[in-house]
Amino acid sequence: MKYQENTLVLSRGELGDEIYSLWIRTEQIAKEAKPGQFLSLYSRDTSRLLPRPISICEIRDQDIRLVFRKVGKGTEEFSHLSEGDSLKVLGPLGNGFPLESGRALLIGGGIGVPPLLELARHLPGEKTLAMGYRSRTYLEEELKKEGELLIATEDGSKGTRGNVLDAIREHAPAADVIYACGPLPMLRAVKAYAEEQKIRAWISMEEKMACGIGACLACVCQTAEVDDHSKVHNARICKEGPVFDAEDVML
Repeated sequence: MKYQENTLVLSRGELGDEIYSLWIRTEQIAKEAKPGQFLSLYSRDTSRLLPRPISICEIRDQDIRLVFRKVGKGTEEFSHLSEGDSLKVLGPLGNGFPLESGRALLIGGGIGVPPLLELARHLPGEKTLAMGYRSRTYLEEELKKEGELLIATEDGSKGTRGNVLDAIREHAPAADVIYACGPLPMLRAVKAYAEEQKIRAWISMEEKMACGIGACLACVCQTAEVDDHSKVHNARICKEGPVFDAEDVML
C-alpha cells in the first residue's frame, strides 16, 4: 500500500560531489517500505507539477533516509531543505529486491549505491559489496559494516582504477546471486557478467519518471515477455520495476 504524506525533515547533509542525504519522518510509509523501493518527492513550487523519484537508502522505524544527486531545479530545492521543514511525498513505490539466501554480490554505481545499503542489512547470508564512484566515495563507513567492500573510482583515487566491473574482475568474489543498481551501461555489463558466471542477477533500473505510479507509460523498458498491461514487450519501471530479473529485460 502507498501513502501520500507531509513528512517532517529531520536532517539534511551534503556527502560531496553534489550528493545529499535527507532523513524524513513518516507516519506510515516507513512501516511499509522495503529495500529497492522509492519515494516520489513533490516540490513546493506549484509550477513543477511532476514529483521527483528518489530511491530509499535506509529505513529506521518511522524514519527514511534518501540520498540523491542534485541534477535539476527539483533536486536543488530538496538539497536546501532544513530540519523542521515539511516535505510532501508519495510511497513506497515500485517493487523491491527479493531476498535470496546464499552468497550475495551487491553492485552499485554512482547514485545506484544508496539503495543497496538497506538491502545489505536485510540479506541473510555472506555479502560482498562492490561500489563504483567517479572520484569521492560516500556511504563507505556504513557499507563496510555489512560485508566485504570493494571500491572502484574512475580517477583511481581509491580502490581499483576504473569501473566497478574492473574491481569485481580483480578480486573475483564468489557469489550465488547478484543485486545491482546503477546507470544503464553498468547494468549491461552486470548482466553480461552474470550470464558468463551463470549467476542469477536482480537489477534495479534508473529512469526518468513522470507519474511514478504506472499510469503514464513514460518509463518503460523492453522485456522478453509481453506485458499484460501494454500488450507489447514493455514493462513500466515505476510499477513492474524498478527491480527486474536481468534475464527478463533487454538492455
